[in-house]
Amino acid sequence: MKPSYETTLLVRDCCLCLHVQRAARALARRFDEALRPLDLTNGQFSLMMSLNRPEPPAMGSVASLLAMDRTTLTAALKPLERRDLIHITADPSDRRSRLLALTPKGRSLLARAVPIWEREHLEIEKLIPDGDPGNLRKSLIALS
Repeated sequence: MKPSYETTLLVRDCCLCLHVQRAARALARRFDEALRPLDLTNGQFSLMMSLNRPEPPAMGSVASLLAMDRTTLTAALKPLERRDLIHITADPSDRRSRLLALTPKGRSLLARAVPIWEREHLEIEKLIPDGDPGNLRKSLIALS
């Protein structure tokens, strides 16, 4: 027996996964557009921001933070490395592990990107119906 059309409408209207995916795509497009003048995508911005630490993180911790598998992370790192925005080195304490760091060029680009992110983020927060972005963040974190 196939699902009814009413079931289709129920999923369309109530499915949290569908609505989170739609919102994520819309936000990604919005940040992609805002960061385009710097030749960055929202994903690249998030990845570079995850490397903005006092000590270079290992690939595993970055993959975990960004909820990516290592293969996807490796692919995402390549264009940034080609642009000399990041540097990948072997971990001296474990030669099998890789450490990720921003280059001076990467830090400079990230510094130019942050004000763009801040402006866009403030505009997006104004669109949240209850005016409480903290509550939305808490809910999303609970789901992840």
